[in-house]
Amino acid sequence: MIYRNSFLTIPALILFSSVLEAQATADSMSPAFKSTIINKAKQPVFCRYFDTTAKQLSVHYNTWDLFFTKPCTVGFMRYLPEDMWQIAKAPFQKKNLAWLSVTAAGTLILIPFDQRITDAVKKVSSRVCLHPDTKYGILLKMGQTKIVKYPRNINSGLYQLGEGGTSMLLAGGLWIYGKATSDYRALQSASDLAETFIIMGVTTQLLKRSFGRQSPFMATTAGGHWHPFPSFKNYQENTSDYDAFPSGHLATMMATVTVLSTNYPEKQWIKPIGYALMVLTGWAMINTDVHWIADYPLSLALGYLSGKISAMRHEKKKIRKAITL
Repeated sequence: MIYRNSFLTIPALILFSSVLEAQATADSMSPAFKSTIINKAKQPVFCRYFDTTAKQLSVHYNTWDLFFTKPCTVGFMRYLPEDMWQIAKAPFQKKNLAWLSVTAAGTLILIPFDQRITDAVKKVSSRVCLHPDTKYGILLKMGQTKIVKYPRNINSGLYQLGEGGTSMLLAGGLWIYGKATSDYRALQSASDLAETFIIMGVTTQLLKRSFGRQSPFMATTAGGHWHPFPSFKNYQENTSDYDAFPSGHLATMMATVTVLSTNYPEKQWIKPIGYALMVLTGWAMINTDVHWIADYPLSLALGYLSGKISAMRHEKKKIRKAITL
């Protein structure tokens, strides 16, 4: 059924479209410096070439130049401390003040309406037969540990999209494709996804343990209680009493879409499809009483920031457009 395979949408599209470039990549490997122009216009919109001397893949798209080298298998690990520092100091940088204000204002505006929005989402979902239950079948397990599961209804499928397994599945597919075709961009994208997955896991957990917001299904009052900095024991024993804010699911999805859209700027379907899936996942998590809508602004900001921190290493320069007075 469609919903059982919906979480494979972006990986399948990325890999399918990458196959279309395989021949161009193979051709560009033979000479020391050969350009492959994809869009044959007066001014090339997208071109790529491989420098066999520097062992570097260069991608040009509009005003951006991206450079990809072959990553070490776990080379991204060395960036993790710097990534955490970049995220920690971002709120205090003047250049981020506008986005910080928007994120904070969006969260504060939504909090008073959390319960009403949750009730409205559940009412609409009921009318369209989007059941709030999360049901899964098990394909593979070891003892009591579920290794591979699949959704048994639409809401579960949408919820599963935001789980880390989807991003890691995509990273694994890109890594296999990159190894098979010597595509440094695919290999680097897989590395970036693994990097952001770890950063989002650590960051969202630290914030959840700091804010301590009740999940909707555990709420003892409208909108749920906030219990900042719960003890380690209380958090471990009653996790759902403290882990609603922010959403790790949406943060991971935003980071994934940001990395892919930055590393593959010519594939303009990534953003609209990725954002649409995020909306559906966000809806499903409210419907199943896992998150409040006010949990989302910070999640999206974190995911975007993390994705940009990882992917921006490939953005070497921006070509300024001529200004005509």
